[in-house]
This record gives sequence, structure tokens and C-alpha cells, in this order.
Amino acid sequence: MPTYAYACKDCGHAFDIVQSFSDSSLSSCPECQGTLRKKFNSVGVVFKGSGFYRTDSRDAKGSTASAAPAAPAATPAAAPAAPAPAAAAS
Repeated sequence: MPTYAYACKDCGHAFDIVQSFSDSSLSSCPECQGTLRKKFNSVGVVFKGSGFYRTDSRDAKGSTASAAPAAPAATPAAAPAAPAPAAAAS
């Protein structure tokens, strides 16, 4: 079950409480019966293992993002063509 942090708007009393997801938020301060507000903190999540990084789904050939652009691949159409046969002179 998650721990939630609350602070009173009236007296400033701050406390943490363990509540279920289905429990409703607290609304009154246990010390002065004032209005409570829920405090939000950054989530402490650590991603370990494969599958969490941009490069994990790439193949081995193109795994570097900072590689220089590749030269155009030579294709048979780009290869120098043999001279066309000259028309037979009569």
C-alpha cells in the first residue's frame, strides 16, 4: 500500500499515512480539524534491465545514434555502364 503525505492548510501540521488506493483522501487535520492538502513528491522509480532505453530495440548494425551518415550504397544502376555497342558502319 502506498504512503501519502498530507499537510494542514491552517496549522501547518505535516504527516504521512499509509492508505489503500481505494481509500478516500483525508480532509480534516487530526490536530486542529483544519483543511488538509495532499503533498505530491517525485516518484522514486528505478528502471533496471533491458527494454527501458531507446537503443534496446535497435539492431546491432544501427545501434549508435551519433554515427556519421553512411555513404550511399553502390547499386548496379550506379556502377559505370559498359559503352553501348556502336552501330555497325556499312
